[in-house]
Amino acid sequence: MTIFLAFLQSPHQYPIAAYSFWEYYIKNGINEAKCNWIECEEVDWARGLIPQSKDQLEEWKSFSWEKTVKYIKKNKPDLFLSYLYPQQIDVLAISEIKKMGIPCVNFFCDNIRMFKRAPKEYAIFDLNWVPEYMATTLYQNAKYPYINLPMPMWVDYQYRAQPAIEKNEISFIGSKDIQRHLFFEKLVKEYPNLELNICGTGWLEQNDNNQELRNFIWKKAKNQIDFISRFGIKTYLNKLKDSRVHPVLSNELKRRLKAKPDFNNYIKITRESLITLGINRYPSFDYPINRPNTYSRLRDIEALMYGACYLTELAPGLDQIYEIGKDIDVFSNPAELYEKITELEKDAKKREMMRINGQLKALHTLSIPNSIAKIIAYFK
Repeated sequence: MTIFLAFLQSPHQYPIAAYSFWEYYIKNGINEAKCNWIECEEVDWARGLIPQSKDQLEEWKSFSWEKTVKYIKKNKPDLFLSYLYPQQIDVLAISEIKKMGIPCVNFFCDNIRMFKRAPKEYAIFDLNWVPEYMATTLYQNAKYPYINLPMPMWVDYQYRAQPAIEKNEISFIGSKDIQRHLFFEKLVKEYPNLELNICGTGWLEQNDNNQELRNFIWKKAKNQIDFISRFGIKTYLNKLKDSRVHPVLSNELKRRLKAKPDFNNYIKITRESLITLGINRYPSFDYPINRPNTYSRLRDIEALMYGACYLTELAPGLDQIYEIGKDIDVFSNPAELYEKITELEKDAKKREMMRINGQLKALHTLSIPNSIAKIIAYFK
């Protein structure tokens, strides 16, 4: 099986949301699946995501898809696998690839955050790889072919054993956003004796103007009328309410903040912490700020692959892939989180059981090779 990849590969680092790790994960996962991947090195797929004029985007699309179709005609892969945003898609080019007898599959991981309905551009694909459990209804309603498979995550073989060290630390690694900030403020206020290590992008930078809200995706709306036409009056009213919320880091939370770890320390903290935490709520003007929505993240697979004792925020679909209480454990609010932390701190056997069970489940059932096998089976 030879797979052509259009998975955000790029020789450059652009000032856009993190994307380069996807190439690393998917290529290594395909190799582990004993399949081959090929790519058109002339195409910079991430460039289609940077802010640019309409003419510039069309120029990029014309160049990229012309090169891609030409490359595919010459090399004849068995499968076209992409990670494409709607604006990157050339429907005619993908139709031409399909006419060659090559199935086309698109992965997209931010359906819940970005879309109210499945984008019309995704109708062209023979199969849509949908990782969020809740997002499957978007594709059902649109009548697009889809398959609900885990986020494509791969870890190096050297980390696939249980960690030799368990440090007496409760750790969260993740970028700062308003929902995580508000959650941790409430947690440390209610449980001041709870010791945590919180690190990631944005926590230690000055952010008094609530930059994460200003930079959130809805900034693309040019004015109030355009925002309402795109997202509806309910979302607009929530936006007005949320925009008035400018939390400042409390001293209680500040003392729990640590420097953003490099890659090696990221893995070390994840593996060796007594308990590794996940927070699945996210900023969205579709929901009141005090009643956020949740969805399962890549971290809900990654941490377990590294052998973490993982305690994460409950999100739809987690109970479909894990046995709660044996593979992972979950919480819904600060009180439940504190209760589960207290329980796990006292129960070394349960921590060990969760580490072993969770890692085995993630590395096998939730692996890229397993997902690739299901995609191949879909087309047989």
